[in-house]
Amino acid sequence: MIDVDSVRSEFPILERKTYMNSCSLGALSRRSERYLHDFTERWHEMGASAWYRHWLGRIEELRGRVSGFLGTTSRELALLPSTSTALAAVTESVRPGGRTRVVCTELDFPTLAYQWAVKPEFELVILRSPDGIRIDPEQFAEAVDERTLFLATSHVFFTTGYEQDLSALAQIARSAGAYSLIDGYQGAGQVDLSLPGTGVDFYTTGPLKWLCGGPGLAYLYVRDELVERLEPRLTSWFATDRQFDFDLEGFAYRRDARRFELGTPALPTVHTALGGQEIIDEIGLPAILGRNRTLTDRLVDGMRDAGFELRLAEQDRRTSIVMVRHDDPAGAVKHLAANGVIVDYRPGYVRFSPHFYNTDAEIDHSIEVLAGFGG
Repeated sequence: MIDVDSVRSEFPILERKTYMNSCSLGALSRRSERYLHDFTERWHEMGASAWYRHWLGRIEELRGRVSGFLGTTSRELALLPSTSTALAAVTESVRPGGRTRVVCTELDFPTLAYQWAVKPEFELVILRSPDGIRIDPEQFAEAVDERTLFLATSHVFFTTGYEQDLSALAQIARSAGAYSLIDGYQGAGQVDLSLPGTGVDFYTTGPLKWLCGGPGLAYLYVRDELVERLEPRLTSWFATDRQFDFDLEGFAYRRDARRFELGTPALPTVHTALGGQEIIDEIGLPAILGRNRTLTDRLVDGMRDAGFELRLAEQDRRTSIVMVRHDDPAGAVKHLAANGVIVDYRPGYVRFSPHFYNTDAEIDHSIEVLAGFGG
């Protein structure tokens, strides 16, 4: 059980707004603010010397926490500025070896497919959804073959909330000799997850959304067996084994996933991400998932009772992203905001995403406000 009142006291936005847009940006905690204050105070007091005595340690502290949360090891985790750079680091690490096909879906966030859309030497295959909600694993099995380099798709689709079966996708890719590359930014923090057990080769996520850590950072998991086999062609001084030798002619890759890193990380976000991750870890993912399921079910039932049409996955594939059909989604979002409810929209739908810090009363209030706008 979650002590909701205690949890809510950690997030100042909840004192001002009904915040149900965690799939765009997680709420900022007081603990993250304290870590950020610690960062700025050390900057004022120590300047660059804080790197060696404190900040490099904070980076590794975050790496360790996130690795544990994802069920993996620090050796398999790289920190990068964004999902886009994480995807680029992967695509520039794998030699095609005659394979020129990449399989994505029309439900993926565009950044994923864009990696290959600008590379004319690749054939980009876009799988179509049979219902606008999901992609069936059989569709991947039919499309992934000996020509395929990557099966590249999302863990959770950003406009439907559908959670894909990672183990099934990893097996499909491996059976064809392809790599599985998963954009998990909408997954980690709102779904059950232990990466080694899934068998996926690469998984990207970060603190921006469900992990309540803010923008400017992404996490890249690389399956242990692949780490030392791949040599990224996008690189930096953080990726070399003897970083502080400053030897222009002595580059050698690190022996862990830090070989994929691309320069100085965003230290403010390292600190805010650490605060958010600590809260997630202390509450525990099982409690968060249970709480989110209860809130989401209440939202779904209430919206249906109010007469709204939903675009929704079946129960066992449903997450906390709820798409509510509306003729004027932009206007509805403005109306909700004017009444203190923060959500977002995508074409044709208002998007709600409750998280563990929300309450039943906030769910009910949001439904009432939207119903009052019509549509």
